[in-house]
Amino acid sequence: MISAIFLIAPRVVTIEQVEEAPEFLERKGVAFSLRGGPRQPKATDRVWDCIAVYAPDELSEEEFQHLYEVSRPQVPELNLRY
Repeated sequence: MISAIFLIAPRVVTIEQVEEAPEFLERKGVAFSLRGGPRQPKATDRVWDCIAVYAPDELSEEEFQHLYEVSRPQVPELNLRY
């Protein structure tokens, strides 16, 4: 399984378990593009699924990076080493 992390807005994130991580997905009428992964995190004290990060397709790379950084404190998967 893959943990798909959907960065929706600052501090608004959903996580779903998916079988595949296609380049584009639609959720609740919003088109999301794959921005990272899927990648397997390095071992920690917990076993992690592969991680894939999605963000709204219309965001620029700079907007995505900002959204990623403000989401990191609340999403442990965004702080893992790969």
